[in-house]
Amino acid sequence: MNFAETAYLGCLIKANYLIKDTVIKPEQLEGTTHQELMRRMVDFSNAGKSIDLISLTTMSDLENFGGMSYMSSLLAHADVEKFEEFEALILELWKEREKKNILALATMGNWEITRVISELDNINEVRMSDHTSLNQALVHMYEAPWEEKAVTKTATTGIHQLDEMTGGFQDGEVTILAARPSMGKTDVMLHFAKQVGWAGYLPIVFSLEMPEKLITTRLIASTGGYNRLKMRDPKKMLSQSQKDRWADIIGYLNETNIQIFDGAGQTVSEMRAKTRKMMHQYPILKPIIFIDYLTLIRSTDVYGGNAHLQVSEISRNLKTMAKDFNCPVICLAQLNRSVETRAEKRPMMSDIRESGSVEQDADMILFLYREKYYDKETDNPFLEIIVSKNRNGPVGTIQVKYNEYTGLLE
Repeated sequence: MNFAETAYLGCLIKANYLIKDTVIKPEQLEGTTHQELMRRMVDFSNAGKSIDLISLTTMSDLENFGGMSYMSSLLAHADVEKFEEFEALILELWKEREKKNILALATMGNWEITRVISELDNINEVRMSDHTSLNQALVHMYEAPWEEKAVTKTATTGIHQLDEMTGGFQDGEVTILAARPSMGKTDVMLHFAKQVGWAGYLPIVFSLEMPEKLITTRLIASTGGYNRLKMRDPKKMLSQSQKDRWADIIGYLNETNIQIFDGAGQTVSEMRAKTRKMMHQYPILKPIIFIDYLTLIRSTDVYGGNAHLQVSEISRNLKTMAKDFNCPVICLAQLNRSVETRAEKRPMMSDIRESGSVEQDADMILFLYREKYYDKETDNPFLEIIVSKNRNGPVGTIQVKYNEYTGLLE
């Protein structure tokens, strides 16, 4: 029994929406019975039918698939939270089988080594949902000279100058927000999350370091303008006027629909599964994913302890997630200590830990810098947001007022 395939098919029965979302094709399953069963599921779905156990019993040749008992056993193996992992495993096994087939054909046909390498590369790069015929593309473009160009709606950062420079957060793109510890990364991320929530998006926050209660406390403090120290004991430390506004602040924040996942050491595939679940709970809202932070994401392989390879895998998977869900992904990152040894403390690309792959995969890179972080005597209240990479426009620096006691940006 191929456990990955039985669990995968069980998930399709348990959560019908997955059949339209999966990247697996029936021919990529190993067992011919499983292949045919998935084809039937696809046919049911295309016809607008459910693919639950009751519907599957209507198949005239149900016994050819093991009967009702086998369908029930498939459902028993279902684990929707791990659906992405089952997909990845099935795809990996399919690739291995295809590679063996190619090597056998190459041996029999005495292929040139370059052809073998090319065919193997094609398998490694294979994607299931990136096909467009030129005919289709030309149909879409046919009326272009006579049509008003649609205005692309992008998610606001909540900072007017930053929106003007970057165009806001774009679908399918990854933004890296990097700074030294205590520079204000989490506060800026939560500012972004609130703003996109109030603008009608679905902010999904993966907090790999900070527990949910602390995230919630920060959101209340920055929204209400409360000193975070007072939030440790609101009953004793908040003034009466602050308490009077408390219910309004809670209600206002509730409108953001922010979703918080605070499990430590999550993988990108786990985040994908949770995002997919939220998308089906909130089908009207487009998701925007926030992750705090990059090097706390767990890679699927330890790579012999090679941090560069781990970060490269994670960075690549973040980009794939942004493209697959067609939504913005904003990921925080720590900077190397090397920035502290320079006279000029403003960050550069090379200051991002394991920066090579991150710099390549990110569509936008933002750095944070506060003079007050290094000079405690200054009364400079500004936080610099340095746009160091921007695929959609210029780079440059903007300044916002930042209250380090409340976390408020304005």
